[in-house]
Amino acid sequence: MSVTCDFCGRRVDGDAPPLTWTTAVERGRVRRFCDECSRDNLRSMEAKLDSEWW
Repeated sequence: MSVTCDFCGRRVDGDAPPLTWTTAVERGRVRRFCDECSRDNLRSMEAKLDSEWW
């Protein structure tokens, strides 16, 4: 099984995302973002903007 970043499509093997990844719930759907996408969009995440606005 693998986990995919919902922003860039990056994949990692395993049942859970690495600790450096971010998990968010948008409109009732769980979304996961890799460490690079999380770092690049941190301000938008803190402002609680949906990922479609990044």
